[in-house]
Amino acid sequence: MSSKVYRADARAGYRENLFDKLSRLLSEGNLGKTVQRGDLVAVKTHFGEKGGHAYIRPTFLRRVVDEIKAVGGKPFLTDSCTLYPGERKESVSALACAVENGFAFAVAGAPLIMCDGLRGHSARRVEVPGEVLNSVDIGLEVLEANTLVVVSHFKCHELTGFGGAIKNLGMGCSSRTGKMEQHGNVAPTVKTERCTSCGACIRVCAHDAITSEKGKAVILPDACVGCARCITICQDRAILINWGSESALVMKKMAEYALGALYGKKGKALFVNFVTQVSPSCDCYGHSDSPIVPDQGILVSTDPVAIDQASADLVNRAVGLPQTALANGHEEGGDKFRGVHPDIDWQVCLEHGEKIGLGSRSYDLIELQPKGKNW
Repeated sequence: MSSKVYRADARAGYRENLFDKLSRLLSEGNLGKTVQRGDLVAVKTHFGEKGGHAYIRPTFLRRVVDEIKAVGGKPFLTDSCTLYPGERKESVSALACAVENGFAFAVAGAPLIMCDGLRGHSARRVEVPGEVLNSVDIGLEVLEANTLVVVSHFKCHELTGFGGAIKNLGMGCSSRTGKMEQHGNVAPTVKTERCTSCGACIRVCAHDAITSEKGKAVILPDACVGCARCITICQDRAILINWGSESALVMKKMAEYALGALYGKKGKALFVNFVTQVSPSCDCYGHSDSPIVPDQGILVSTDPVAIDQASADLVNRAVGLPQTALANGHEEGGDKFRGVHPDIDWQVCLEHGEKIGLGSRSYDLIELQPKGKNW
């Protein structure tokens, strides 16, 4: 059965700006039916890492917050602590980073509450009908909220091919334990002939899982949690993962975690994807590279699988931008995600999500009609 996905393109003009188009889009996407008067509404987003800039602008979150308030909801912005070291590894640093990135109450209009507590351990185990997992560890504040509005920046991702609604749900709403469980099979290996003994991987590992033997990095598998931070820091490409098989299992776990994040939220969840500034990597880095395609607009749906499938299709139908991280697939219809991360079968997450009942890959794309001619 097809799910409805509503889309507003990125065009704007004097008759209607993009914020007003977002308001209409939320209305068309049934925000008023999803949020009931008095509901505590968790607006799950990504606060961005310090130094990055591709995350969704807080002023757009303000419009989402305002529309939730208009239908009687009580919204709060939420995110979770990261598994890797950085500016968001515990809630004090994460909230400070969020404010520095513009997510202050004065801008976003809602309080900031980390969904997994002070150190990422405030969570509850939820049973799921998964194939890999039978229970998942979800941030307590997501479970306690009456309604969940998931606002995601759709972009490429080095482990899952792309990141959108499903990743924001599955990885973003899980506790530190949950993140470890999802990443647990991703054990890197070291190509010793490439290792220059710079020590960067040892310094960045938060789990003391890397040591040096005979001047070369050595990863201790029993201590490694699979966060993959060492891979991103290695300038010599000496630390590698067999992405083909390992990432597929991560994606399946992530889809099952997404199912758990929606526990008790039947008819009480809405998804918003910003298919804008489609960057080649995750927003968790302290930098943001050039977008690989032109902005494709904003999508809204009650189905996380359908909205991610529609977002991926829009990206692939676009013509790739030159002089970016996109190595191939620039043509209309080319696989942009493989063009950036060639070893990742990004469709695994969508296939598994549909299989376990998270949503449908079949969708009807409903275009928001412009209010007169803007240009």
